[in-house]
Amino acid sequence: MPPLLGLHHVALIVSDYEVSKRFYTEVIGLEILAETYRAARDSYKLDLGINGQYVIELFSFPSPPPRPSYPEAAGLRHLAFAVPDVAAAIRHLEQHGVACEPIRIDELTGRRFTFFADPDGLPLEFYEV
Repeated sequence: MPPLLGLHHVALIVSDYEVSKRFYTEVIGLEILAETYRAARDSYKLDLGINGQYVIELFSFPSPPPRPSYPEAAGLRHLAFAVPDVAAAIRHLEQHGVACEPIRIDELTGRRFTFFADPDGLPLEFYEV
């Protein structure tokens, strides 16, 4: 096996493309790197980045099935974003109507973090570094 070089990206299928595009760009602050409409699939692909680094791609597909999140199901548990100040990040989200869990302390690292959800209920985390 050749060595892994890093994580390339995370792909998300969203139920409402415009709502999720706004959430991930205007609320979370990811940059749009590329946006493509694929007529054969009636689908958009939106490449998003942090500081120019490609990290997430959003897909829209007609009528995707719902994914169970609560109670937690087997599979991807959450996506975590590093932030310098979790309290400031929470204030920003709350200004955009996004509810956050109370700040918790990671018992292994002593770092602060919070959980919140994207428009489809995908669990997201802000982790203070």
